[in-house]
Amino acid sequence: MSRSTTSGPSQRMLRVGEQVRHALSETLQRGEIIDPLVENSVISVSEVRMSPDLKIATAFVSPLGASDDNAVVEALNKHAKFIRGRVSGALRQMKYMPEFRFRLDTSFDNFARINDLLKSPEVARDLSQDDDKDKDDKKDSE
Repeated sequence: MSRSTTSGPSQRMLRVGEQVRHALSETLQRGEIIDPLVENSVISVSEVRMSPDLKIATAFVSPLGASDDNAVVEALNKHAKFIRGRVSGALRQMKYMPEFRFRLDTSFDNFARINDLLKSPEVARDLSQDDDKDKDDKKDSE
């Protein structure tokens, strides 16, 4: 079997990652983790990236309603073995139950920063100059 030359995740890694994300979300939603930081916040699991051997699952989470996001992620990492045991029922088809690692998802912050940049007056000014130039070029070609 030949290996792909791309550096991205395989279809199998993506499929298993999505299955793990669903199982993890259900476990967190049931509120089985007894920790005040975890209990008092809604935790959104946006993505789970699997290692190539499917033994490590890195879950990217966004705690909603928490005063300290990093403290919630630390609490999840502290309870990772307990979560692994709770998720194992939903992932019976896997040969090895993955080890969970939780990371703070900053993609929403990046999207907001890009959106703010696109709405800035400087970008609007530059875009209007490009539109004026395109109109002038179109008139010249006619």
